[in-house]
Amino acid sequence: MSSVFSKILAGELPGRFVWQDDDVAAFLSIAPLRPGHTLVVPRQEVDQWTAAENGLFTKCAQVAQRIGQAVQRAWDAPRAGLIVAGFEVPHMHLHVFPTWGMGDFDFARVDQNPDPAALDDAAARIRTALGELGHVSGS
Repeated sequence: MSSVFSKILAGELPGRFVWQDDDVAAFLSIAPLRPGHTLVVPRQEVDQWTAAENGLFTKCAQVAQRIGQAVQRAWDAPRAGLIVAGFEVPHMHLHVFPTWGMGDFDFARVDQNPDPAALDDAAARIRTALGELGHVSGS
């Protein structure tokens, strides 16, 4: 059975993509910890990160690092957070977001009803920052 992420990747469900290549995609979370909260997802359905082939996990981590650099730049954040939780959706994903402190890592504080215009703006900011940093989807 396809995961909700596979349906987003296939275009069956909407997603605000900031990165796409043959192996990995990144799109905004619909329940963000902070504005700019992005999910880095392999196209291959892998239930959990510990089951991913080394090369696939490495590729996801490389994309997550680029997204982290972009969210830091776009929000002038001192750090980029990275979480691998794995309980929400049975499809490996890395959470990347701008952060100012440990409180930003608390999933009990996610925005369950984010403004669609704010999500669109966040996606545009990340894409712009990726371009400024020389990171181009598919590279």
